[in-house]
Amino acid sequence: MAQFAFILSIIVLLIAVIGFVYTYRLGQQQKLQGEYDTPIPEKIQEHAYLRNPVFVAWLLAILLAAVSIIFLALRYY
Repeated sequence: MAQFAFILSIIVLLIAVIGFVYTYRLGQQQKLQGEYDTPIPEKIQEHAYLRNPVFVAWLLAILLAAVSIIFLALRYY
């Protein structure tokens, strides 16, 4: 059972990392197009990644997966 949980945790972490990279590249592609609906406030321009809820959600998902992997690894070994 411990091996199953460990393998499942690694798969979840890989999905989270791949999704984050995909989201980041998609954001870069949109940035290169130069088309925006409205002007972006200066505070958001200074912290474009920290103020983007998609990146924050991916970061939290990756951190949660990492914490669960560490917890399960310490609990079963």
